[in-house]
Amino acid sequence: MYMFRSLLTLLAFSLISTPLPAFQPDTSDEFELEVQQAIVAIKARNPGIQAYFDHAAGYAVFPSVGKGGYIVGGGYGRGLVIVDGRVEGFTTLIEFSVGAQIGGQKFAEFIFFKDDVALNNFKRGNLEFGANVSAVAVTASTTLDTSYDDGVAVFTHAAGGLMAAATVGGQKFTFEPKAGE
Repeated sequence: MYMFRSLLTLLAFSLISTPLPAFQPDTSDEFELEVQQAIVAIKARNPGIQAYFDHAAGYAVFPSVGKGGYIVGGGYGRGLVIVDGRVEGFTTLIEFSVGAQIGGQKFAEFIFFKDDVALNNFKRGNLEFGANVSAVAVTASTTLDTSYDDGVAVFTHAAGGLMAAATVGGQKFTFEPKAGE
């Protein structure tokens, strides 16, 4: 009986700690390939982020977010929501800000959902980031010990540009399930 219980415990632990399947893009879909390139780039920049890809209930990848402003600013990006290694839907990010700012920049944004509750909140459109939520800018030396905040962790990977800002703003997201899902 003890051996059976030990075997069940070992099996349960291995299922919990097993990484989720990796995202495999449809090679005929340019946008999925762009998302894959963003994932490869952030993993190359800091391999420690792999743990988030492995253990999140799902994640959203915005491979190219453009943002700019002069006193009033805004940004926009399109992305994919990936669950269990496959595309579950499409998402958009709309960013707005007001305050002392000038310039523009381009970056990739990654949102990891700790559990199904956080993922489903996002899919229902119940996730907005206000002024108090910040993303971790990933560099080679960034320590990725970021904890989840309300079930989400956010990382960015700069692609270019320069922007100086002292603003108040936020991000709003939409979600559209993939056809046939």
